[in-house]
Amino acid sequence: MIPASKEIAPARRAAVDPAALVRLLRPKQWVKNVFVCAGVLFGGRVHELSSVRAMLAAVGAFCLMGSCVYVINDWMDRESDRRHPLKRSRPLASGAVTAAQAAIAALLCGSLALAAAWSAGPRVLGIILVYLTVNLAYSLRLKHQPVVDVFCIAVGFMLRIMAGTWGIQIPPSRWLLLTGMFVTLFLGFAKRRAEWAEAGAKGAGLHESRPVLSHYSEPLLDSFIAISATGTVLSFGLYTMDPATIALHHTDRLIYTLPFVLFGLFRYLLLLHSRNQGENPSVDLFTDPQILLCGLGFAGSTVWLSGG
Repeated sequence: MIPASKEIAPARRAAVDPAALVRLLRPKQWVKNVFVCAGVLFGGRVHELSSVRAMLAAVGAFCLMGSCVYVINDWMDRESDRRHPLKRSRPLASGAVTAAQAAIAALLCGSLALAAAWSAGPRVLGIILVYLTVNLAYSLRLKHQPVVDVFCIAVGFMLRIMAGTWGIQIPPSRWLLLTGMFVTLFLGFAKRRAEWAEAGAKGAGLHESRPVLSHYSEPLLDSFIAISATGTVLSFGLYTMDPATIALHHTDRLIYTLPFVLFGLFRYLLLLHSRNQGENPSVDLFTDPQILLCGLGFAGSTVWLSGG
């Protein structure tokens, strides 16, 4: 007779660990989808219920598809993660979630994401499919290509902005799209710099930490960050003074929100250089009290100056 302990061991291994499953889906990363709200905020649609509903559906679609992508990426990297001192604790790498459970979670999240995107509009569905394609290409190959890897991250944010504008029938401003591109490049290169510094501080090889880091250097990343920050300030300033923006918001005073943008960039650079943060932008942006207050002040002043 098989001992009782051996009889129940497989059942225990197959049991679902809710906490591990939640960690696998990474809901903390959903805060990135605040970029989807840019269209409603800057398009003067805050009080238009149909636009707000479409925006919320688009946000839900990106949250669910983002989780689907994270599951797929962790499944593909599970062997290398097991050799990493920190990543080996991830649910798939540690065995807390089985491959079958991960497959079901990815399928469910992906299906619900497509349904939510369709409810927001056919354009949003198309954008979500492009987002999935870009992320699969990133996971398979592009994450190992220097500069291309950060542009892939920026594309993900740009698709969020497109979903919250063009996707829900809000014409996007070209200057606003340019601002979005620069700020996402800023965050992407800041993330790479934080990872580069972290690998050096721990004495780990850059290739072991993240292979693409071996192609970068600290001065090079600082140059990329400076260019992206400058582009962010200039493009947003030009957006506020664009005649189309003034006509849409019925004011030429949006330029007064520029100090919030400057403070947010400078504060983030302070966290990056003096406090060794920046490796996880979605956490840093929404846990630092000063950046949070800056963001609330920016959003509030935008609505107020627009007569909202």
